[in-house]
Amino acid sequence: MSDIFGTVQSDHDFFTKIASKIPGFKGYVETKDRRASDKLLREEIARQFSLLEARVSGVQTQAINMGDIEYLDGLESSAIKLRQFADRIRGASYGYSALFAAVKVKKEDLSKLYSYDLTLLNMTEGINSAIDNVEASLGTDGIAAALRHLIRMSQEAVTAYENRHNVILDGGDEVEMPAYNENPAPVSYDEVAPPAYSEDKEEKSGLLDKVKDLFDGDDD
Repeated sequence: MSDIFGTVQSDHDFFTKIASKIPGFKGYVETKDRRASDKLLREEIARQFSLLEARVSGVQTQAINMGDIEYLDGLESSAIKLRQFADRIRGASYGYSALFAAVKVKKEDLSKLYSYDLTLLNMTEGINSAIDNVEASLGTDGIAAALRHLIRMSQEAVTAYENRHNVILDGGDEVEMPAYNENPAPVSYDEVAPPAYSEDKEEKSGLLDKVKDLFDGDDD
């Protein structure tokens, strides 16, 4: 994962920042609060990612109107990742996992879980900014780089969530803990690798071909 994380000082800082974003969040210290807090957090993240997917769909419409149809596959790839991510978070069930079943959660495990929670919440802000960049770059030479960055950010959210999932299932063992950076350094788009558009081809159902047919249709 790219270096988009920094350091938060303590468990209290983690919890305070999360609670400020999710009213009613009580954390994982008390056994009776753990599952409810986890569900509340996941529902909020899923809601925000669904809104992000809707934004990408809006940018697709703008791209069609501007004739930038060569970038529709990339936009659709990002939209699919965001939609699948939201569905996965919303529907996840941990059962009696090691961390949630523990009588008392160790301080280091709480730190790991809270750090991932805060990371995921703030990733929605980063992806929203990435969508802003794509929207502003339509019709310019910067669109390809902005789109690559958006797809990379979408994938990084998936990776962060998988690591959080492992913290819960394994009780925090052997999982690297990220530290969120509230003021990340600007992204160098030149260093972003081109996206692999082919992975979601079947789910796109020939989106690009349909748009081309629309432009090439009969004028009768």
